[in-house]
Amino acid sequence: MSASQNARVSVIIPARNEEVNIARVVRSLAIQQGILEILVVDDQSVDRTGEILATLQAENSLLRTLRVESLPEGWLGKTHAVVEGARAATGVWLLFTDADTEHLAGSLAELLQRAEDEHADLLSVSPGQDTPTWWEKSVIPFVYVKLASLFRFEEVSDPHSPAAAANGQYLLVRREIYEWSGGHEAVKSEILEDVELARRIKARGGKLLFLPGARWVRTRMYHSFREMWQGWVKNLYLLYQGNITKMLVAVASIWLLDLFPVLAFIAACLWIAFVRAGGAVTLMALGLFLLALARQWNYGQALARLGFDPILASYQPVGAALLGALMLGSLRAHRAAGSIEWKGRHYATKGKG
Repeated sequence: MSASQNARVSVIIPARNEEVNIARVVRSLAIQQGILEILVVDDQSVDRTGEILATLQAENSLLRTLRVESLPEGWLGKTHAVVEGARAATGVWLLFTDADTEHLAGSLAELLQRAEDEHADLLSVSPGQDTPTWWEKSVIPFVYVKLASLFRFEEVSDPHSPAAAANGQYLLVRREIYEWSGGHEAVKSEILEDVELARRIKARGGKLLFLPGARWVRTRMYHSFREMWQGWVKNLYLLYQGNITKMLVAVASIWLLDLFPVLAFIAACLWIAFVRAGGAVTLMALGLFLLALARQWNYGQALARLGFDPILASYQPVGAALLGALMLGSLRAHRAAGSIEWKGRHYATKGKG
């Protein structure tokens, strides 16, 4: 281990009702090199999060627990929690990570070295995604393929490009740059606080390094369909920067190119089977099949580039149907309803009107 990796990183984890996840993330960080302290900020948890943290403290001398008892007006829960953690931190590097992440052995030392070698002020990775259920296999990979086209890693990492993005599940940032940019306090009311923080840092001349991160960090973001629905309804409108036209075009494109060929092929096959149609319908069915196959092959290649198993491309039609519905749901929540729900809290959106 080089001297540059010696205990200089403060890890900050916001945790609100994370009894399912908190032990895994803390233990995966405990084996990392370069950590000065692990600060878990318990954000008014009412489950066993606090109890589990007390047990973990007995086995890990680096772990410190902070608890916040209220949410000040004008703040979101996560931004308030991480700011409290940052104020208590002493490291020259700050690693903000989520309770649902698992950090693979050696990941921090490798990423810290890379950040220093490439003179990055903020390094962020998009973690690998664990998708055990059909709805996760359908939606999560599809979303990340679309996000990779909205926020291209090479463009975000290019100092000459205005593109900026980050994934709040893994933000490794120089403390001096974090404080100079205003940190999370400057984006305290932003639902998409990770992207906004990256934009502030890059706009002020800081260097971003954004990477696909399946080889370093893994996560299972949601444990129920309802939780997944709420999470993407919260974020998709903002990821598309509130551009209604862009979102509607994306929904139309997804449904037309990824869903319609499959449905039309099935309909043509049923027509052939029961009506005994002629060659024209058979040719149409063949064309639809080839189109669907080509789209699925391209999708599988995109999945592989992001570290997903290409076999998940078989879920493409279901993912297309659900992602389109999620985008419309996000548009409705931000523009019509004017509020979103997350982790038992309701937040007003800025898009109503």
